[in-house]
Amino acid sequence: MLTVLGFAMIATFLVLIMMKKMSPIAALVLIPALFCVAVGQGAQLGDYVIEGVGKLAPTAAMLMFAIVYFGVMIDVGLFDPIVRGILRFCKADPVRVVVGTAVLAAIVSLDGDGSTTFMITVSAMYPLYKRLGMSLVVMTGVAATANGVMNTLPWGGPTARAATALKLDAADIFVPMIPALGVGLLFVFALAYVLGRRERKRIGYLTLDEALVPETETVLVAAGGGGTDTPKKTVGGSTEGTDTGAGAAAGDDEGFQGLDPNRPTLRPKLYWFNAGLTIVLLTAMILELLPIPVLFLLGAALALTVNYPNMTEQKARIAAHADNVLNVSGMVFAAAVFTGVLTGTGMVEHMADWLVGAIPEGMGSHMAVVTGVLSLPLTYFMSNDGFYFGVLPVLAEAGAAHGVSPLEIARASLVGQALHMSSPLVPAVYVLVGMAKVEFGDHTRFTVKWAALTSLVVLAAGILFGII
Repeated sequence: MLTVLGFAMIATFLVLIMMKKMSPIAALVLIPALFCVAVGQGAQLGDYVIEGVGKLAPTAAMLMFAIVYFGVMIDVGLFDPIVRGILRFCKADPVRVVVGTAVLAAIVSLDGDGSTTFMITVSAMYPLYKRLGMSLVVMTGVAATANGVMNTLPWGGPTARAATALKLDAADIFVPMIPALGVGLLFVFALAYVLGRRERKRIGYLTLDEALVPETETVLVAAGGGGTDTPKKTVGGSTEGTDTGAGAAAGDDEGFQGLDPNRPTLRPKLYWFNAGLTIVLLTAMILELLPIPVLFLLGAALALTVNYPNMTEQKARIAAHADNVLNVSGMVFAAAVFTGVLTGTGMVEHMADWLVGAIPEGMGSHMAVVTGVLSLPLTYFMSNDGFYFGVLPVLAEAGAAHGVSPLEIARASLVGQALHMSSPLVPAVYVLVGMAKVEFGDHTRFTVKWAALTSLVVLAAGILFGII
């Protein structure tokens, strides 16, 4: 019964948000509350929610202050040279822009933190997508999938969890998987190229000079396949008559602020201080000198104090980013209700047991491949902690009974991470869609198929190379 209700709860949530019948925050709170009552555990709802909130509170705090920190860095102009450099490299060509998004997300993902990756990637690429009238779900989809592949780094989380759960060495799990993960990353770049060509066909591309003209001026959008140039007018950072991507409200954009050389928030004299502070912050995060929430709290306070010593200016900067902070932190606490009920009622455990029990007896010798396939839905519908500490040991035990090495099981368990990064249970994805002004349902509808395909490519490469 709990198995059926667990799958029903997840399916109801996904259907309602993708059909835009409910907002993600409302769906994350109300649907699990209703299902908690339906399983006869309504009296324990408060305990489940408080437990879920307690587990995600550090993440919410980290995101709140990280958004303020990177928001201030955008205000002071830290990322302006990056945006200009990417623009010149991409030459306003949608193909280069999308491929550049994938490359940038993959590089920044080396810090092992998805939220930071999405903040930096969106900060650099969002103005470019808006100016060129490109689909914003392409940006979020490519960034999330690239980060998902890179999330398998030993310090990213999943590999360490697999190693801990099965009492293995993280290097023994990760290093042999590098060729398969490399193929997965190349597939993401190839996918970005294909999606970029599709965007180029849809909107054409501007010359560099045209992309840099003020938003209120008329620009020429060249039809990618040739033909007559048609003048179109940009409105709010997008081209009239052009679909800028789900969730992009017409006229809502701050536009190309990242390249506005005259905005009053710029602090050019403090550029190297801000760059050094950001490098120190990211280094301290990688080295785990302090908990990440504490690092961003200190970083945000220092950045505000040095760049805007006037109290009124500090309040203005905080107010300017309050919308993003509220949306993201609110989503995280709402997700705590969902995960709290899913775990507290025992739904997750029953769903995992059912899936493991549904494996045919004859598949025992192929448990590594089975684990790889199961990692897609399980890491999408469960937290990494739930999968790696709750399900993976069961799969490893089943594999061992048929002579399958725990190392193979552990490697196969990493396959689903490309899809996992777009799960509604991953707080970082709300940073991505929030900063990109994309509806979560639109992101899910666009990304899931490509992310799942990427995971299957990694699995196929692992089998082909004899790793899995």
